[in-house]
Amino acid sequence: MKKFLAAFDGLKFSDSTKDYAINLAKQNDAHLVGVSLEDLTYHSHKIYELITDKGVSETKLKEYEAIDKKARETAVQQFEQASQANGIHYTIHHDQRIAIKELLHESIYADLVVIDTNETLTHYDEKKPTRFIRELLSEVQCPVILVPSKYKPIEKILLLYDGEPSSVFAIRMLNYTLPQLATLPCKVVSVRYMDNNLHIPDNKLMKEFMKRHFPKTNYTALKGIPEIEIINHLKEEKENVLVVLGAYRRGMVSRWFRSSMADVLMKETKFPLFIAHNK
Repeated sequence: MKKFLAAFDGLKFSDSTKDYAINLAKQNDAHLVGVSLEDLTYHSHKIYELITDKGVSETKLKEYEAIDKKARETAVQQFEQASQANGIHYTIHHDQRIAIKELLHESIYADLVVIDTNETLTHYDEKKPTRFIRELLSEVQCPVILVPSKYKPIEKILLLYDGEPSSVFAIRMLNYTLPQLATLPCKVVSVRYMDNNLHIPDNKLMKEFMKRHFPKTNYTALKGIPEIEIINHLKEEKENVLVVLGAYRRGMVSRWFRSSMADVLMKETKFPLFIAHNK
């Protein structure tokens, strides 16, 4: 039985994280850990809201702390109730120290992290990719699924492939982590950068590999700049697609599955993203 983490901020609870995590755990018979990120340095209120003409109000501070505690308890209850209703094996972890460090540590002992693409662990909004998500993707020790703000069942898989080991590694990790998705229609997409050759890299070997892991696969080779061509291609997708890519950080082996590619996908699409990179 695999172990999936559903990481959420109880002060801005993501129903989408809950729904994606529970459905993926149920489909793949995984144990689900609800990681309530309760960083004690992070509050729903702003410091100026505590200021009176006599300085910081202890009364107001206690009131706000009670509100935050209640919100986090309610979020955990929602997660537990949904898990129980779906017959999921689950546990709850209350991570009360620095949120990003706690989650990165937990990822060492997990097969998958599910988290909302918009997660900030701050009381203000940020543009995607947020600082928290950037830090998570740079150091996480297992695959991550970044989910959009609204849940939709995954209907199709789109694998971004450039012929480099990191993109193949991501496909392998998807098959290991979420084997039940192998029954879905699947498309391998490659972009040949200003190249007249429109065959996918290592054509014979790749198709031999895919036949054993994702038998319902077809192949598309595009020509142009990957960040542009892939977004345009995704805009034509009518189904809810899980997009799979290999590396996040610059300097990885992959030539074009770099941080800018993942960043563009987060900004320009509303599809869930499966990201796995070998270090």
